[in-house]
Amino acid sequence: MTRRISATEAKAHFSELLAQVAHGGEQVVIEKHGKPVAKLVGMGNVDETDQDEAGSKRPKGILSLAGLWADVPSEELDKLLADIYDARERDKGRPVDLDL
Repeated sequence: MTRRISATEAKAHFSELLAQVAHGGEQVVIEKHGKPVAKLVGMGNVDETDQDEAGSKRPKGILSLAGLWADVPSEELDKLLADIYDARERDKGRPVDLDL
């Protein structure tokens, strides 16, 4: 069962809402200015795709970017890295005057 409440009401009754979703299996949609902005559900009702903190095996942080390169041929990646290293070698930085 999904209930809709305002953000103001959710703030005022947050502890009660937590108990209802955790033990009663209820789901609560929180609205701001009549538009849904969040959904409060118990961990037993979280889809596997949403379980980041409940045992997800998906990479997080910078590791999640590795999958984005899966379709790029390794030769292109090697060339990209070589170009980056070449640019670093050519870059002499900027002059700095330490005599103030």
